[in-house]
Amino acid sequence: MLRGFIILDFGSQYTQIIARRLRDIGFYSEIVPHDMSMDQIKQKNPYGLILSGGPQSVYDQNSLSRDVKALLEVAPLMGICYGFQLIIHQLGGKIEPANHREYGKQMVRWKKPFRGVSLNQSVWMSHGDVATKIPEQLKVIAESENHPAVIQGEKILGVQFHPEVFHTDQGEELFLEFAEMCAAKKTWNSGSMLVEAENFVKTQVGASEKVLCALSGGVDSTVVATLLHKILKPGQLQCLFVDTGLLRDQEAQEVMKAYETLGLPVIKADARKLFLEQLSGVSDPEKKRKLIGKLFIDTFDSEVKKLKQNFTWLAQGTLYPDVIESVSLHGSSVTIKSHHNVGGLPEKMNLKVLEPVRFLFKDEVRNLGQSLGLPESFIQRHPFPGPGLAIRILGEISESKIQILQKADRIYIDFLKEKNLYHKIWQAFCVLLPVQTVGVQGDSRTYDNALVLRAVTSRDGMTADWYEFEMKDLKEVSSRITNQVKGINRVVYDVTSKPPATIEWE
Repeated sequence: MLRGFIILDFGSQYTQIIARRLRDIGFYSEIVPHDMSMDQIKQKNPYGLILSGGPQSVYDQNSLSRDVKALLEVAPLMGICYGFQLIIHQLGGKIEPANHREYGKQMVRWKKPFRGVSLNQSVWMSHGDVATKIPEQLKVIAESENHPAVIQGEKILGVQFHPEVFHTDQGEELFLEFAEMCAAKKTWNSGSMLVEAENFVKTQVGASEKVLCALSGGVDSTVVATLLHKILKPGQLQCLFVDTGLLRDQEAQEVMKAYETLGLPVIKADARKLFLEQLSGVSDPEKKRKLIGKLFIDTFDSEVKKLKQNFTWLAQGTLYPDVIESVSLHGSSVTIKSHHNVGGLPEKMNLKVLEPVRFLFKDEVRNLGQSLGLPESFIQRHPFPGPGLAIRILGEISESKIQILQKADRIYIDFLKEKNLYHKIWQAFCVLLPVQTVGVQGDSRTYDNALVLRAVTSRDGMTADWYEFEMKDLKEVSSRITNQVKGINRVVYDVTSKPPATIEWE
């Protein structure tokens, strides 16, 4: 186990981004429940401890808490947002509801130069409580317009804003300051990621146990399958690709060819008819996701019986953004939406879940794929949701709607590649709305579907900004789609960031 930083999770949606930023810099980091025992923390021998943000108020009777003085006996302490307030509260200061809450972009003024950071720093705030009294052993080294923003003391660094998010300018410098305070060493890179993933699999899977790997056609599951193929003995791994009929145009054929090139032991299950029949009439997005999860398992169960092999594990390419949006994993974070591959496995399959990249972000998985020798063309594909086009067709699903969306999506993605825009964008896709509008095509009145184009830039999928196309490009791609796809007479572009929206519409 690598030595690094321990992050105590108090329920912030941004907790994993703290780990991510530290990893970007080169420091191994691990998220643990806020109430992990002191003995367990000491066993990990961390360089430093970080208290995350969270949705509660430290002065509430039932709020999550830790003994700050006891933690300081183990290692230096950094508090972010709620963690900042918890340190102040426990050391004799005072936290109260703010008269003026601070959300979104705010300015912080440093009292003296700090690691080359601008004396007027633009940061991301998200809190309704503020520090009104600072403990004697701490000093305020930066302030927002109304309140203390950064505190420092012996073995303590506290930050009221969120240095982990990319909306904060030079937020990395706060983590570097804390790392120096802890005398931490950089050990996290692609090679160490691969070693950790390999060790995880080896400690989980027995020498004679068999693994069934669920392949979706995307980067994540392909990296997992390639990793398992590299580690496990011949005959231990069987990959299964389910063609749901909800993939992009010609995607099922293309990914099967790619799997064959990679030498993966894979079979394809044609479940197009099953998925289309079962999803008929279903319009609620949560019901869609959960039904698709059930249908995947039903298909796997059926295929396992055909294979007549005794599998112990079901391997999946689950990533952390899937997990944190689906379940409160370590703290009291809020569920945003369910993901079809998160939340457990029906008992009837009697399989244990193996998720080697569950705590990695998309670009870390891509780096892992590079270490495993996957071709660049496959690694750099845009993310595609497990439920496929089902969550990009708002409302009820039909075969005709799937075909319309597949054609529009093909035109859109081909256009991005033609204009050398594809690799500048983190994710791009089309959404078919349950809305029909009046149009004029070929001198005739039409009453057809409206289509949304979505394109975002991001590092990890937890936050994202919409991509600013040149107007001529939007005009051209809109014209191509409305001219070439029968059933669409209106195209609009989504200019919403995450937050407040999610990247996908459902």
